Amino acid sequence: MKDWKDLTISDDYMFKLIMSRKRICKQMLERILRIEIKDIHYLETEKSIAAHYHSKGIRLDVYVKDNQGTVYNIEMQVRKPDGDRLSKRTRYYQSMMDTDLMAAGADYDSLNQTIIIFICPFDPFDAGRYIYTFENLCIEDHGIRLRDGSRKIFLNTKGQIGEIDTSIKAFLHYVDGVISSDQFVQEIHKEIQKVKMIEAEAVSYMTFEMKIKEERQEERKEARLEALKKLITKLRISAEQAMDLLDIPQSDRHLYKSLL
Repeated sequence: MKDWKDLTISDDYMFKLIMSRKRICKQMLERILRIEIKDIHYLETEKSIAAHYHSKGIRLDVYVKDNQGTVYNIEMQVRKPDGDRLSKRTRYYQSMMDTDLMAAGADYDSLNQTIIIFICPFDPFDAGRYIYTFENLCIEDHGIRLRDGSRKIFLNTKGQIGEIDTSIKAFLHYVDGVISSDQFVQEIHKEIQKVKMIEAEAVSYMTFEMKIKEERQEERKEARLEALKKLITKLRISAEQAMDLLDIPQSDRHLYKSLL
C-alpha cells in the first residue's frame, strides 16, 4: 500500500475520506446528474452489506440518500475487470442495495430509486465516452422504459465524446493526475492537502493498513491450509511431506498441524 503522503483521489481510501465531506459529495452528485439536491445524508460510508446465504457481502465506498429518498452508491473502480465482470458487479451491488433497503422496512413496490456510479480511470466499454448511463429499456421499442427505479452510470477518465459538466470533466482529469484551476478540482485538492496534515487521519490510515495486511496474511494462511488438505488427500501423503512440497517454514509447521 502507498504511504499516507502519496495518496491521491484515485486511491480508494482517500476517495472515501474526501467523499465523506458532505459539501463535496453533494456537489459531485449534482454535477454528474445535472440536478439540484437539497440535502444528503450518509447511510454509512464504506457500509458493509451482509449478503444472505453465507455470501461474503459487499462494501460500498459511498452510500448516501438525498432528501427525495433517492439512494446513491459511488465507487472508485481503479482496475478494469476482465470481460463483463464490471457490469455483473453493478447487478450484484443493485441486488444487495435492494435487499438492504427492504430490510430497513421498504416494500418491493415502494423501493427507493437507486443510482450506482462507477468512476473509472479506464474506458469500461471502449467507446470513448466520458459518461455511460444505463436504464432498463424495451429491446423492441427503446421509447418504452421499464421504470424500475434503477440507474447505473460509468464515468471514464479517458473519455473524449459526449456532453458532461465541465467540472466533472476536470475532475476526471484530476483522477488521472492533472491538477487544473477548476473550482471543484481545487476544492477537492485543497481538502486532500488539508487532511494529510491531520495526524489523527494519518494514524487511522496506518491502522487501516495494518488491518489489511493482517487480513491478507489470514487469507494466505487459509489458502495454504486448504492446499495442504488437498495434497494430503489426493496424494495420500503425510502432513510433513505436504508441507515440504509447499515449502512451509519449520517455524510455521506446528500451527498448520494444529489446524489440520
